[in-house]
Order: sequence, then structure tokens, then C-alpha cells
Amino acid sequence: MIQLHYSPGTASMIPHLLLEEMGVPFELVTLDRLANAHKSPAYLRLNPNGLIPALTDGDLVLYETAAICLHLCDAHPELALAPPMGSHERAHFYKWLVWLTNTLQASLITYFYPHRWVHEGNTDGTVQVKAQAEARIGGLLDQLDGELARHGGPWFLGQTFTALDPYVFTLCRWTRNFASPPARTRPHLGPYLQRVLLRPATQRVLQTEQISAPFV
Repeated sequence: MIQLHYSPGTASMIPHLLLEEMGVPFELVTLDRLANAHKSPAYLRLNPNGLIPALTDGDLVLYETAAICLHLCDAHPELALAPPMGSHERAHFYKWLVWLTNTLQASLITYFYPHRWVHEGNTDGTVQVKAQAEARIGGLLDQLDGELARHGGPWFLGQTFTALDPYVFTLCRWTRNFASPPARTRPHLGPYLQRVLLRPATQRVLQTEQISAPFV
């Protein structure tokens, strides 16, 4: 049985959404971040980085959200949540998956935790780092919007819903309270996020994780 170790609203929402879309049996193991459950010895044996999520599948233990998503897609190729191996579409799928985790998500982490990039007590530095991250994220959201405009399809890769869509939705959701224009204000990204939001799997995840409005 697949077990997803998760905490509501975090990056674990991405594989949670994907698992709901797949319709395969899985169990959720809740981690209380306020109690530092993700830093406990038991969890560190699953993910020595102390980050969420982690996934177990029999004797397989995985961390890193992108790796978890790729494993789920490859374990169930019949669900076509990633393009065919060796195709140009698969290459672009890889490109965007890496971009989402290494570029957009990394910038969002800098925005939410700017103190990690300055010396302790450097309040002015923290403010500057956060402002620079927010400005960078704005440009990255424009890039997502531009990609949707380019192909004109309903989903991020075009006509077919893939594992990229839970990723884009979750990361864009993190911008919902930005002072600068959040993801939902972009002309193509906004309607796209609403399409993902209305999917039954998304609604189930929001209910399970007890996520309240604004959803994006």
C-alpha cells in the first residue's frame, strides 16, 4: 500500500492531487509541522532532509516531490499522466517538471523563508531577499501564463492533463496572498487554475486537507 507522508497545503499536496487523479489505493500519514514531526527520528529515517513529503510503496522509500511524481507516472503508464517515453512531449514534460521544482518552487521557498539567506538578525537583508524573490516569482508566473497562451490548450502541456498540472496548481496557490499580483490575476493562468480547481480530485484533496478559501 502506498503511504504519503504529508502536511496540508505544503508541497505534499502535489502527489496527493496526483494520487487522487490516479484513483489507486493509498493512505495518508499526517505530519504535524507545528510539533516538528518532520524532524523526528522516525521521519528522518524516511527523509533525512526533514522535508515534506515522503512516500513509501512497499519497500520503496522516496523523497523529493518530482521524483515521487515520476515514480507514480511510471508505475501506472496506463493512466497516461506523462507523455510517452522518448517522445518530444516527454522531453518537454521533463523540462517543465525540473523548472517547476528547481526554479519556481526554489524561488517561492526563498520568498517564504528569506531569513535562511542572511545572517541571524539581519532584518533589512531579510526584507530585501523577500522583495527580490517576489519580483522574480512575478516573472516566472508570466512565463507560465505565456506557455498557456502559446498552445491554447486547457492543461499545462496542452490537451491532456498530466502530472504537471497538480504541480503548477499547488505552486501557484502559494502566491494567493502576495502583495504583487498573484498567479490567478494572469489572463491565461487564472482560468487554467479554475479548471484544475473544479476537478473532482482537486475538490477531494481540498476537503481532506481542510483547505479553506481563497483556494488559489
